[in-house]
Amino acid sequence: MNATPQWQHWRLETETDGLAWLVLDRAGASVNALSAEVMAELSQVLDHLDAAPPKGLIIRSAKPGGFVVGADIDEFAGLDTPEDARALVERGWRLFGRLADVRYPTLALIHGMCLGGGLELALACRYRLVADEPGTALALPEVMLGIFPGWGGMLRLPALIGAPAALDMMLTGRRIDARRAAALGLADARVPTRLLRQAARQTVLSGRPPRRARGLAALSNLWPLRGIIAARARKTVARKDPQGHYPAPLAIIDIWERHQGNALLAPHLLARIIQSPTARNLLRVFRLQERLKAHARGESGIGHVHVIGAGVMGGDIAAWCAYKGLDVTLQDTTMERIAPALKRAGALFGRRLKDRRAARAAFDRLIPDPQGAGVARADLVIEAITEQVEAKQALYRQIEPRLKPGALLATNTSSLSLATLREGLADPLRLVGMHFFNPVAKMPLVEVIAAPGSEAAQARACAFVGQLGKLPLPVRDAPGFLVNAVLAPYMLEAMRCVDEGLAPDTVDAAMTAFGMPMGPLELADTVGLDIALAAGRQLAGQAEPPACLAQRVARGELGRKTGRGFYRWQDDRPERGSAGRAPPGLAQRLITPLIDRTQALVDTDIVADADLADAGVIFGTGFAPFTGGPLHYRLSLAGGSDRPADPPQPPK
Repeated sequence: MNATPQWQHWRLETETDGLAWLVLDRAGASVNALSAEVMAELSQVLDHLDAAPPKGLIIRSAKPGGFVVGADIDEFAGLDTPEDARALVERGWRLFGRLADVRYPTLALIHGMCLGGGLELALACRYRLVADEPGTALALPEVMLGIFPGWGGMLRLPALIGAPAALDMMLTGRRIDARRAAALGLADARVPTRLLRQAARQTVLSGRPPRRARGLAALSNLWPLRGIIAARARKTVARKDPQGHYPAPLAIIDIWERHQGNALLAPHLLARIIQSPTARNLLRVFRLQERLKAHARGESGIGHVHVIGAGVMGGDIAAWCAYKGLDVTLQDTTMERIAPALKRAGALFGRRLKDRRAARAAFDRLIPDPQGAGVARADLVIEAITEQVEAKQALYRQIEPRLKPGALLATNTSSLSLATLREGLADPLRLVGMHFFNPVAKMPLVEVIAAPGSEAAQARACAFVGQLGKLPLPVRDAPGFLVNAVLAPYMLEAMRCVDEGLAPDTVDAAMTAFGMPMGPLELADTVGLDIALAAGRQLAGQAEPPACLAQRVARGELGRKTGRGFYRWQDDRPERGSAGRAPPGLAQRLITPLIDRTQALVDTDIVADADLADAGVIFGTGFAPFTGGPLHYRLSLAGGSDRPADPPQPPK
């Protein structure tokens, strides 16, 4: 290849036959993000190529982790005026429009993450090839930050794959893999990694016309189907967000339908969405998530996991570990008790891993082990048996002599004291809490609990949680830790409202209108009213439980698992009545105990600071993300700025 002018972030190499390779390798960063500096240099590259057009241009990434993860998120925090917001959108819109209009053929060679502005860059190319590997993921996730894809995604994606599929991607932020990208026509082909360069060369020089939506998919972008599809999309958004807490989805529909995907033609929407409190708070949530991910860095040294207890939690933890590539042995007293966990695991692998061979390989990694032979080989033993101190301690006495040197011992307890559980252990510092949430496959947070002296084990456990693709939250040993400790007073206050005569539907409707994913009484039914009663007594200082809770437990009405609690349950769904009119201030009454307890846990150093507490409550309970978290929400009510204070940033 011939050397050409170099830039800080881009490297341009031209082969003797005139084919050019443009390599993005953002300086000083582990991943590629499209900062103002990176974009300015790309403009300079295009200037250079205008003077001497190549035979074809292939754009690829030098980062092993992926293509481009999106725009530089830090630059959104500095958008103080409508003019700032417009300038940011205009920069990407014009640059990618220029790339789309070049005379020579262009190709985006995609591996790993291709998100947000990275996908908009790829859409501006004539062709796209994706690596046929598990880590490949394409998405326009801007809606999850409360904004929209403003650099051409709302124009080019519907034109490429049709409006219904494009709106689904843009309104959900959902990631698609290489197989799905090729099936949709978003990628020209998925190619084995070893053949990518050869396939890219052949494709960019092929002279084939660029892909476009065809048939009904093409008609979906034209009147009258355009209006019909937009109307249906608005109804879907209204059903999911009836209170309008998240304005970005409706803005995406409007800009696609009425402004040809060009946000610059809708300045009123552009400034209102990008500078909205929702966008600022969702940006805060993104940064909080990145901070949690920072705790997952490092090596855990864990390759074999042994899980004891094949109930719902233990079985699903074991399945998730196998899904993530770990060797797993699953122990319970009999094969009959293990069998339901294996059945659920098979369903998980089939649902998540579309390739039958990959699903089979995951299933082969999950080994039933009723005799517990895996204890001696495991790098980590996770105990997920009944919530009884004596039972857990008896198990530890039995298995500790068989643990290999350096093996971690973890408990999935949701509330028991680690200081008590580790009494009698020869090496008490190896015990950590690893509190997963149900359902394991969907809930992103894992509380990692350390009693005094076991901080090294906690750090290793956090790294293991990162291996599983979860978010570790380090907390200190205390009743209920963080998540259950804040949920208990919230659910108990809801039950006191029922004692006062309010219908469960009315109570829950007030909180779903506030922005919670489900109401506190439906949540109590889901957890189990017997568990809620026990936790409430422990976390409320043995105070008298609400009468409506005690009466239902006495009748054996324990919630979803028995078919009746605060609701009747059919097919795992509550049968609802009509919600009555909520008394003024009901939502604030219910949410106040949760916020108070969150603050108390920060004040007593159970969780390190307010930002981590907000992160834990959002990702552990679904607390309305548009608020920025419970403590940030209280600050905004007290007259604090709606602009989020920047959480401490993880090291880059």
